[in-house]
Amino acid sequence: MATSRFAKPLKSASLRSNSSSPAASAKITPTTSTKEPSGRLTTVTSRKESFSTAANTTARNQSSYTKRAAAGSTASSTAPKTAAAATTDTPATATAVTTNSNIPTSNDNSYFPAIEQFDAPLANDATNINDNINTNDQSHNWSTSFFGLSTVPFAAEISDILQQEVNPNDVEIKPDGLLYLPEIKYRRILNKAFGPGGWGLAPRGEHSISNKNISREYALVCHGRFVSQARGEQDFFDTAGLPTASEGCKSNALMRCCKDLGIASELWDPVFIRKFKKKYCTEVWAEHVTTKRKKKLWRKKDDVLEYPYKENSFA
Repeated sequence: MATSRFAKPLKSASLRSNSSSPAASAKITPTTSTKEPSGRLTTVTSRKESFSTAANTTARNQSSYTKRAAAGSTASSTAPKTAAAATTDTPATATAVTTNSNIPTSNDNSYFPAIEQFDAPLANDATNINDNINTNDQSHNWSTSFFGLSTVPFAAEISDILQQEVNPNDVEIKPDGLLYLPEIKYRRILNKAFGPGGWGLAPRGEHSISNKNISREYALVCHGRFVSQARGEQDFFDTAGLPTASEGCKSNALMRCCKDLGIASELWDPVFIRKFKKKYCTEVWAEHVTTKRKKKLWRKKDDVLEYPYKENSFA
């Protein structure tokens, strides 16, 4: 084992001793490191030269680009003022001014974003409107028409029904103290005054839907005459409840339109509200069944609080 370890050094020593002869020197010279390092150095040198050439080319390109940019800016600064004035009158500039204005556009989703899939498109141009009007039966497109507005008062018997004093038993109060008349009461008053089929709500546009709210404008038409217009709204928590929310939106618009006919107008009178709450309502302490939070809520004197609140007395 020891002999094999020293075999290679002895052999290399004999080669070194023989290398002094010319023949041996001639044979060993090609195998020395003089050729391979020179080749590697040449390759490295050529690579450095190529890199420097590329760097010089990039510098020249950047210099020429800078000169062209400077020349362009100089030319634009020396352009006649008339050309600048002509540019301001171009349609492109006018469009930019309109886009930058504060007026909400149809593409602005922050302003009543409409859901086209939820509504059928209404007639917007004059051609479609004229097609929908039959001059023989004097019909009107109630999505845009104001026909009959303030032309003549309704008959005395109709006005008496519309302006009759509200029945205290029909008025409800919300837990926060807001008085209201259920929407079915408005429909009954309209049916009594104009007869079933003698009035209706006409949409004045598509539904406008945001993340938690749906709204739409409606026009109240009675006996073929435009009476009032209002936007109804309704909150919702899930898109699956949009159909129900749209119905609540319609009822809310009906209630607002009926104000112009004087139906239950007392509910917007502060004097009536204070007297009604003092005579028919009371404010009590209540406790939330699940959270155990306590707060004061309103209810009618002959009524009780509904779930999830439970009436309680506290010192």
